[in-house]
Amino acid sequence: MPAALRGSGGAQGLEAAGLEVQGLDEQGVPVADVYLLKAHTPRALALAARLEETGAAVVNSAAATALCQDRTEMAALARSAGLPFAATRTLERLGPLAAAGEPSVPLVVKSRRSRRGDLVARVDTAADLRRLAAAWPDEPVVVQEFTPNGGWDHKLWAIDGQLFAAVRRSELAPGGRGATTTVGLDQLPDGWAELVRRVGEVFALDVYGVDLLDAGGGAPVIVDINAFPGVRGQAGAPEALAGLAARRAAEARAGRG
Repeated sequence: MPAALRGSGGAQGLEAAGLEVQGLDEQGVPVADVYLLKAHTPRALALAARLEETGAAVVNSAAATALCQDRTEMAALARSAGLPFAATRTLERLGPLAAAGEPSVPLVVKSRRSRRGDLVARVDTAADLRRLAAAWPDEPVVVQEFTPNGGWDHKLWAIDGQLFAAVRRSELAPGGRGATTTVGLDQLPDGWAELVRRVGEVFALDVYGVDLLDAGGGAPVIVDINAFPGVRGQAGAPEALAGLAARRAAEARAGRG
């Protein structure tokens, strides 16, 4: 039962579950029952789209993965679906915002395009804005009001409906990002698990992560959604991914038969 993996992470867990795994590049793509779209580069997305055109099973789809890389489109879809996503506005560059002077409230500025090494910063003063505008002069960005919170990010992951959770000191908190600590689902505020499953339905994702803040009293604010994130150190996650791959592969074979 072959599964082709785009990107290297996660292969060991699939192989341990009895799946044959092959890494992909854009040359000589092997025939597989299911393809796992872990890499998010433009070339990987184009390859996934071509595979889908042939009827191949791709997890997650190229369209869903691309949507999660555009924070403007992500926020628009989430809010239109009634999800508690942080209010988000888009700027082609930071210069005009920096020229406007002191922000009335603390802000979070992020690159519009989610990628490794992108911009994520808290802004409290006009000087902060000027420094960011000088360092990222041509970067399209999204701007959100900073959500007051306890300084902890809640990281929730879903694999085929099975949830995993952790907390991590926020990179925007004093002292910066800290270690990630696994927490049980029973330690989450009421309704959060159902909210994360709803995200998967809205964004048509099978494997995804949701970054949540507790805005007080368990009120959730979604600040990011990631397609096929790394889910490390979570007991049962490799088995859940292997089960998903096996199920989608079986569905693909049945469809061909």
